[in-house]
Formats: sequence, structure tokens, C-alpha cells
Amino acid sequence: MIAEEGARLGSEAARSVVRLGCADVLPGLSEEEFARIEEEFGFAFSDDHRAFLAAGLPVNRSSSKGRQQSWPNWRDGDPDELRERLARPVQGVLFDVEHNSFWSTHWGAKPDMPSQALEVAGRELAAVPQMVPVYSHRCLPAGRGTYGHPVLSIHQTDIIHYGTDLADYITQEFNGPPHGEGASCLRSTVAFWRDLVD
Repeated sequence: MIAEEGARLGSEAARSVVRLGCADVLPGLSEEEFARIEEEFGFAFSDDHRAFLAAGLPVNRSSSKGRQQSWPNWRDGDPDELRERLARPVQGVLFDVEHNSFWSTHWGAKPDMPSQALEVAGRELAAVPQMVPVYSHRCLPAGRGTYGHPVLSIHQTDIIHYGTDLADYITQEFNGPPHGEGASCLRSTVAFWRDLVD
């Protein structure tokens, strides 16, 4: 059962997409489609993200064919592209471990050998919450029974808040500044990723 507050946030976000005209909106995902997606890709949508996609599936405008799909098409999208998008947050961190000297203090001492550092980082990152794309590289954490997380813009280890929650994010992304005035005092709620927020 979708939490009442999660359902409210997701529905509010879906109405904003329609009101702002920022996507073509297809019929929402069915319970059978959610079950297939979550089984195939190995995660569960948060309650607000699930309610958002159940209310209507936003996809890129018809005129943008041939361009990268900013909205993930969970119904008909290329499964390899969706897997790549799901892997992108972790792959970005690994890139920064390998090329930009990034190392989380939570991982202990950094090994001297780059290959060992990548191995340790990969093991550690396998245990962090899965981030699920909402639009482009804006993500919410996976997790049935959760809702109200700030939307994070994730590019490697450069991470910022892009909305206090999913409903606020849609307004900020498509009808306002990149992040609201209160973004600096937001507290990220998702383990590991919150430590990287600027």
C-alpha cells in the first residue's frame, strides 16, 4: 500500500508535469508493469516516485526523437539504457575514485594500488542505497515504504539538492531556479549520497 503522504507528493508532482507542459504524459504504469520493472532492474520505487509514475508516465516530447531521453521511459525504454542510467551514480563515484582522488572516509584507509582502491570502493558502493533517475541525472533513492526525499542532481561526486521533495523538484526544474532558496538548509536523507551534497 502506497503511503498516503507518498501518494500525495507523487500525484502533486504528476499534476505539475501536466500543468507545466514539460513532457508528453502517457497512461501511468500499472501494478503489473511496476512488478516487471522492479524485478528486471532489481529495485523498488519509493512511494512518491511510484505514485508519480502511476498517475502518468512522462516521456520526452515527440519532437525530441533521436535525442537522449531525459525522462526514463520505464514502459518502452531500451533496457540497456535504463540499466546504464541506474548504474550512472555509482559509476560516476568510481570514476572520481580512479581519476580525481575521491575517497570516502567511511571506507577506511585508501589502498595505495589504484586497482585495489577501485575494488574496495566498488564493494562499498554495492551496499549504498540505489538511486533511481527521475529526469536526466536527477535522482530519488529507491525503497518501498519511503517518500519525501530531496531530489538530488548527481554528476560523479558533484551532488546538489534539486528540490525539497519530488513535487517541489518538478516546480524547481521546469518553472523556477535550479534549486530553491531553502536548498542550502535541506538535509538529505539517504545514506552515503547525503555525505556528498555540496
